[in-house]
Amino acid sequence: MKNIAFYIASRYLLSKKGSTAVTFITWLAVGAMTVAVVAMFVIISVFSGLEDLNKDLISNLHADLTLKSSSGKTIKDLDKISSVLKNNKEISSFSKVIEEKVYVNYNGKGDIAYLRGVDSAYTKVNPIDKSVFYGAYPSFQYSNEVLMENSLDNRLSIPVSSTRDYATLFMPKPGTGIINKEEDIYNKKDILVTGVFPGNDQLDNYIIAPIELTEELLNLPKHSAYQIVIKLKNPENTDSVKEKLHSALGKNIEIKTKEEENAAFWKMINTEKLFIYLIFALVIFITTFNLAGAIIILQLDKKEQAKSLISLGLPLSHLRQIYFYTGILIVVLGIISGLILGTALCYFQLFTGFFKANETLPFPVKIVGKNYFIVAITASLFGFGISWVFSKISKEHITKS
Repeated sequence: MKNIAFYIASRYLLSKKGSTAVTFITWLAVGAMTVAVVAMFVIISVFSGLEDLNKDLISNLHADLTLKSSSGKTIKDLDKISSVLKNNKEISSFSKVIEEKVYVNYNGKGDIAYLRGVDSAYTKVNPIDKSVFYGAYPSFQYSNEVLMENSLDNRLSIPVSSTRDYATLFMPKPGTGIINKEEDIYNKKDILVTGVFPGNDQLDNYIIAPIELTEELLNLPKHSAYQIVIKLKNPENTDSVKEKLHSALGKNIEIKTKEEENAAFWKMINTEKLFIYLIFALVIFITTFNLAGAIIILQLDKKEQAKSLISLGLPLSHLRQIYFYTGILIVVLGIISGLILGTALCYFQLFTGFFKANETLPFPVKIVGKNYFIVAITASLFGFGISWVFSKISKEHITKS
């Protein structure tokens, strides 16, 4: 009998004969479900692409592991720490870093920037030299050669690789007492911009410079560091390496993974992703009311046929199954067609980059299997639930005139 119920439901949906209004409303419900599924799948795929894009952007800012002093800015016992890191076979390379805010001025134009002083091994940890699109990465032969973020360089109009045009960095001096001359307020140093790299939300207003320059501006002794950034041979072993370093270096050193360094950022991304999912789940839920309307119109249109089936001995439960299966078929058709169209749209964006977030950056898209599962389960739960609720037709509704 169940097969009969499914067969009749499929005939109701696919038969060319019957009420034009019922056919229109039924296929309108299929179309509405298709559009909702396409929208949800595409948006979730875009967020998956954004997640990968943000990982790539942050990879040039945070290393696999970052060491800091738990008391004060400057790391103590640097030689001992360097020896421990060199002897750890899990570590591919490491680099000393000093980062501080600085004021940069060129021809009367000024701005606040982040000065990141690094040693020559920095590019082995964070390959930012590969992001340079104009000029060259500093050679580290001179302490005043720097790499500047593109928007900062454009705002100040600093020529690149010009031996006659120097910008000036100003670093406030700590301390108290009477100020008698300009040198009591800040340290300053002329810099030569050798290249520029594209900025993003994580690297806006950054200047990458030799660590010797930051030591001079901050009056730090040579071979100082605020941080040590570490690249691992196998990033999957981050947690185990972190535990080993903790036991070897003691409590005076704070060690953070890349995820911990960006905890607030990833929390924001995941929160946005959750809200987007909830919004489109609500869209699918609202769309299922088209499905409810289609089932109700079908019940009214096929009332006489339902009377005949009941008279022939068809149980009421199987009559309800007919309407339930009709709803399921509408939902399944909408999900399948929506996922196919959504996949096609995503591949179109991947190959053409037609839809752009700005003038140069197309919306990133990543097609992953779990997105199919998420969308299909969400649409199925709402669709099957609505089909079950509105298929509960009473016998009195059928038999009364």
